[in-house]
Amino acid sequence: MITIREAQFIKSSTQAAQCPPPIFPEYAFAGRSNVGKSTLINMLTGRKGLAKTSSTPGKTVTINHFLIDNAWYLADLPGYGYAKISKADRQQLHIMINDYLLNRPNLMNTFVLIDARIPPQAIDIEFINALGENGFPFTILFTKTEKLGPVALQKAMDAFFDKLKDHWEELPGHIATSGLTRAGKEEILTFIHQTNKIFKPIPKKNPGL
Repeated sequence: MITIREAQFIKSSTQAAQCPPPIFPEYAFAGRSNVGKSTLINMLTGRKGLAKTSSTPGKTVTINHFLIDNAWYLADLPGYGYAKISKADRQQLHIMINDYLLNRPNLMNTFVLIDARIPPQAIDIEFINALGENGFPFTILFTKTEKLGPVALQKAMDAFFDKLKDHWEELPGHIATSGLTRAGKEEILTFIHQTNKIFKPIPKKNPGL
């Protein structure tokens, strides 16, 4: 069993250029506001208050970096699609997330969180399709699965993948998770552990060139 021994908050950023030096492999957690990102991150790390949870969607407006076991970064991205913030603020978050995805050289995988309890949302489908079109590796994490029984969960996942079939010849990988029951924890950490092995350090730029 893979366990996390140490997890510490490093910094908050509003653009890729402000993020910590890309010396470790990095994994981003993305999803709509109130999808359960903070709860899942706290479950994975075993640190109840590492990522701040809130009943108010849209609270996270920065890219928050955590260093895990002095070996890899976890990046908590702002939740997208929250309707109660202004259009200008939503556009700014969109720009921030795109800037990060396009310009973070050590990003190994983006975990896209999907609330298993609700019908497929267009904004999630669009985000996933955009990742695929740009060749960004990602994994879908279905959250809050403890609210559903096995049959209802499978039906919900099938409905989501039905929406993706129009754009995908081979469906992306996925893991069913729960911040309460810890479902999916071992699968996610094993995936990260294996992916870390293929990380190649980013060469430092020579200012003389």
